Amino acid sequence: MNETIITPSAYAQRHAPELTRLLAELTALRTDMLALAEQANEQLQAVHPTFQHSARNLLHYLALRQHDRRDLQRRLAALGLSSLGRAEAHALATVEAVRAVVQALLAPDAFEPDPENAPDFASGPRLLARHSDACLGPAPAAPGVRIMVTMPAEAAANYELVRDLLREGMDCMRINCAHDDAMAWGHMIGHLRRAEQELGKTCKVSMDLAGPKLRTHGLPPGPAVLRVKPTRDASGRVVAPARLWLTAQEHPCPAPAAATATLAFPVAWLRSLRPGGSVSFEDARGARRKLRGVSPEPEGCWVELRKTAYITPLTRFRGPAGAVASPHELPAKPSFLLLRPGDLLHLTYQPLAHPAPPDSATEPAVISCTLPQVLDSVQPGEQIWFDDGKIGGLIELVAAQTVHVRITQARAEGVKLRNDKGINLPDSQLSIPALTEKDLQDLVFIAQHADVVGLSFVNSPADVTLLRQHLQHLTSRVLPIVLKIETRRGFEQLPALLLCAMQAQSCGVMIARGDLAVECGFERLAEVQEEVLWLCEAAHVPVIWATQVLETLASGGMPSRAEITDAAMGNRAECVMLNKGPQVMAAVQILGGIMRRMQAHQSKKSALLRSLHVASLFLPK
Repeated sequence: MNETIITPSAYAQRHAPELTRLLAELTALRTDMLALAEQANEQLQAVHPTFQHSARNLLHYLALRQHDRRDLQRRLAALGLSSLGRAEAHALATVEAVRAVVQALLAPDAFEPDPENAPDFASGPRLLARHSDACLGPAPAAPGVRIMVTMPAEAAANYELVRDLLREGMDCMRINCAHDDAMAWGHMIGHLRRAEQELGKTCKVSMDLAGPKLRTHGLPPGPAVLRVKPTRDASGRVVAPARLWLTAQEHPCPAPAAATATLAFPVAWLRSLRPGGSVSFEDARGARRKLRGVSPEPEGCWVELRKTAYITPLTRFRGPAGAVASPHELPAKPSFLLLRPGDLLHLTYQPLAHPAPPDSATEPAVISCTLPQVLDSVQPGEQIWFDDGKIGGLIELVAAQTVHVRITQARAEGVKLRNDKGINLPDSQLSIPALTEKDLQDLVFIAQHADVVGLSFVNSPADVTLLRQHLQHLTSRVLPIVLKIETRRGFEQLPALLLCAMQAQSCGVMIARGDLAVECGFERLAEVQEEVLWLCEAAHVPVIWATQVLETLASGGMPSRAEITDAAMGNRAECVMLNKGPQVMAAVQILGGIMRRMQAHQSKKSALLRSLHVASLFLPK
C-alpha cells in the first residue's frame, strides 16, 4: 500500500493564505500580551520575587482572554496546530510556539529557531507545584491532591479523631474561627502535633477568619414547649414508651443512659417520689397524662410515658403524696418566619421587641440582621437571598430603618427563616469592613499557631493589604493568605486580588462555592469555578476546592452520583476541602480513592492518555 507523503512546503503552499492570516493574528496577540504586562509594570514591581514570573504570566493570560478567540482556535485546529486551549500555565510560550510553527511552514528555508529563547513550557507547572507546597504543604504522591478537613467541636476533646483523620489522609487541618474559641482551637492543634509525632506525618493548620458575615437576627425565642412522644409502629401502636430522666434543679446530673428528654425539679419534690409509683399532670393542651414506673437512682429518677404530651414551664406535676412541682428552665423553641412567594418581609435595623407571627396573612413578616449598617447601601430592584439561597426576594423600598423585601423565590408551601441564617446581596455595592473586631482578636491566636490564614468575604485588594499589615505587626513568620472567593465582587476582582496577594511570599485561593453560588447564581457556578481555576493556574497559585464535597456522605448518608462526579472535578485543584460530619472519616477515605483514580486520567484541563482496560479488550472481528 503506497502512502502519499505531504512535505511541509507542499502543505504550506496549499494553505499559504490562511497561514499568513494566522501569523498576523498570532503576532498581534503576542504584541497585546506583552503590552498588557508593560502597562501593569508598577503592579509587577510590587510583586514578591517568588511570583515575578507568575504575575507576568497571569497578565499574558488576561490579554489572551480579553477577546473572543474561538474563531482563531478553530482555524488553528483545522490545520493540525495547537488551539491555545491549554495555555494557562505558560500563556506566552504557547503563543510563541504556535507562531514559530506557522513561520516555519511559511518560510522553512528562512526560519532559524533560537535555542536560547525557545518557549518555556516547564517553568509554569514547576512554579505552581512549588507555590502549592509552600502554602499547603507537600502533595501526597497518591492521590496527588491534598485533602483538607474542617474540624468539628469534638476534635478539641478527642485526640483519636484527629489522629485517625491524619492517618486516613488529611493533609491540612481547617479550623473555622466562626465556631468554638481559642481554648478549643489550641486543643485541636495540640492533638494534631501529637498525632504528627505518633504517625511520622506532617499536616498544615489553616484557620479561617469568620469575616463580616451578614445574618438574620433578632427573632425572639419561641415558646418553651417540650414535645415528648413514645415510639410507635406503622399501625400507631406503642412499641417503646418515652423514657424521661428527672434530675434535681439544684445540682442537675446528665442522664446515665439514652433519654427521650430530661426535666429538672426541686430536689425535695424528687425525694417524695416512690419506686414503682406514678406522677400525674395535665399537659399544655389540657390532656391528662401519667408518668409511670418511677425508678429512683442516686443522681435522679427514671419515668416512662406511653402517650404524647406537650410540657411547658407552667405544667404542674403531682406526686403520690400530693406534692406539686413544675419543671425548671425548659429550652425555648427557636422561632421562625414562614415565607412564601409573594410575601412581604421587613428587614429592620433594630432587634425586634416582640415576636413576629410566623405566618401572617395580613401583616408583613419582620426580622432584623447583624451588621445593619449594610442596609444603607442597598437600592430598590436589587436581589436579596436568605439561608444559602433557599429564599430569594427583590428589594421594593428602602425606608427609614426598614428595607421592604418582596419574596420571589421559595417553595409554594413556604420556607422557614430562622435566626443566624446568611443574607446575600449580590447586586449591592456594600461598604463592609474587611476585618471585624472578632477577626482582629482571633488574629493574635492565628499569628502564633496557624500555618495558613483564610480571608473570608474578600472583595478588594485593600482587604488583602489590611490583613497583611496586621499580620506583619503580629508575627515575622511567613503566613500564607488564602483568598476565599465567595462573593460576586470578589470573583470579578480576582485578577487584582491575585496580584495584591502575590506581593507576599506565599498565597492561595479557596473557591467557597456555597455563598459564591448564591451570589453569582446557581446556574453560573460551573462556569465561575472554571474561570477561577484557569486564572489561578495562570498565576501559579494553588486552589482549594471547597463546600459540600461529599456532604451527604459526611453527614451520615450515601453519596449521590452527582456528588461523586463533583468530587472527581476537585482533582483539577491542588486541595479539596471536606466539611465536618459524623462520617467524615469515611469521606476522607472515599475522596482519597477518587483522587487516586482521577490522577491517572486528568491533569488540570488536559486529559491523560492512560491505557484503557476496555480498549485492550477489543478485538476486531
